[in-house]
Amino acid sequence: MATAMRPPADTQGAQPKGFVAKLLADRHSVPFSIALHLVPGAAIVAVYAFVAAPLVRAMDFPIFLAWAIALAVVLFPLQLFLLWLGKKQTGRFTMKGVVHYRDKPVSRGKVFWLGAACLVWMTVVSLSLTPLDNIVYDWFFTWVDYQGAGPDGTAYLQGYSQDLVLTTLLICAPFTGFTLPLLEEYYFRGFLLPRLPQLGKWAPFFNTFFFSVYHFWAPWTVLSKLVFLYPGVWLAWKKQDIRISIAMHPGSALLMTLVGVIALASGAYSM
Repeated sequence: MATAMRPPADTQGAQPKGFVAKLLADRHSVPFSIALHLVPGAAIVAVYAFVAAPLVRAMDFPIFLAWAIALAVVLFPLQLFLLWLGKKQTGRFTMKGVVHYRDKPVSRGKVFWLGAACLVWMTVVSLSLTPLDNIVYDWFFTWVDYQGAGPDGTAYLQGYSQDLVLTTLLICAPFTGFTLPLLEEYYFRGFLLPRLPQLGKWAPFFNTFFFSVYHFWAPWTVLSKLVFLYPGVWLAWKKQDIRISIAMHPGSALLMTLVGVIALASGAYSM
């Protein structure tokens, strides 16, 4: 009898309460959303400073590896947290009902072309805006003196042998080259962005801005990130299809990682 009266597995936990209910609500307040955007970035910096950087320095590897470790230590549990929220709502570990924009309302062909356009935009514009990052860094952030700080994208790898840099990139590539940016998209675009309906057309700008600020380890890139990320975020919001921003952000990271690894391995580029 007890078994017969037990709720079906997919409805168990379907009415979460307290803080979990606040997280799963259709709308987050602006202050709450700002906190949810920024807390992971603060956690990444803390893991870097107190765990990853000392470990990587002891190993005598490029400090880029420390940031990869810090990102992984925070973002993988964050993904598990999203799955746990799904379990609280549906009774099973799932992103359904937690991460939105996954119903594929846009055709594959249209996603391909929109995603490809955003990928090219992000890759080309991010490289083109390096002078802007230099200006912002020189004016406001020269006081940031941790290892590898600065607008040069290779600063985290400089000062080490070519072989060690290549080894570091190969270790990090599956993570920084695709998986970690993908997890960021699930959290920032799939979980946070849809829960800002009260902001209307300003929601994608809000999301892009605070996602840029979340990169506390590179505050001089906030302005350039606003420029090269916004089109893909806006399209994902407008079309309600996260595949567009996934093609842009993890896609661009993968492209640039592959190009970097090939250039180093072939000797076309040296540190």
